[in-house]
Amino acid sequence: MKLINVGFGNLVSGERLVAVVSPDSAPIKRLIQESRERGMLIDATYGRKTAAILIMDSDHVVLSALTPEKLTARMEAENAAEEES
Repeated sequence: MKLINVGFGNLVSGERLVAVVSPDSAPIKRLIQESRERGMLIDATYGRKTAAILIMDSDHVVLSALTPEKLTARMEAENAAEEES
């Protein structure tokens, strides 16, 4: 199982990740609110500003304080480390 660090020691399954998006648009803000109402929102920001939204295949929505670029870099670094092994 490939785990991705989304900040502050929180990990999500890379195999279940569908998309990483920026929280700026109105549709994404609605998605966050709907997920909160359904109990499917996971806030991994530790009180910091949300910089990226991770959408999982289980309909969970994860909020991260790391930018989508940083999350992508971490995923690529993990993939490179796996290929070397």
